[in-house]
Amino acid sequence: MTKQTLLQMAYNAAEDKKAEDIVVLNMEGISLLADYFIICTGNSDRQVQAIAREVIEQSNEAGNEVKSVEGFDAARWILVDLGDVVVHVFHKDERSYYNLERLWREAPTMEI
Repeated sequence: MTKQTLLQMAYNAAEDKKAEDIVVLNMEGISLLADYFIICTGNSDRQVQAIAREVIEQSNEAGNEVKSVEGFDAARWILVDLGDVVVHVFHKDERSYYNLERLWREAPTMEI
């Protein structure tokens, strides 16, 4: 699976579960963690988990190994590491606090 295909799949999975304020950061040349970050918001613990679960299921169905998942039970900030793409699913109350867009402000945003 290409990076672009993986990125599109993860974006679509988040969108399918009605994630809000989806932002894609191009991290190539900026971070060694991943080439792309997807940052999105859910309005409740259940929605945050549903978004993350959909990303995981879509990735598995596409034959892409999920490297790790952090924070699923707490459902405040779930990180899904897909390798070249890392998906950050925030509860609406947590996103502005951590403000990853500001932290990684040198990373250009992308339209999907």
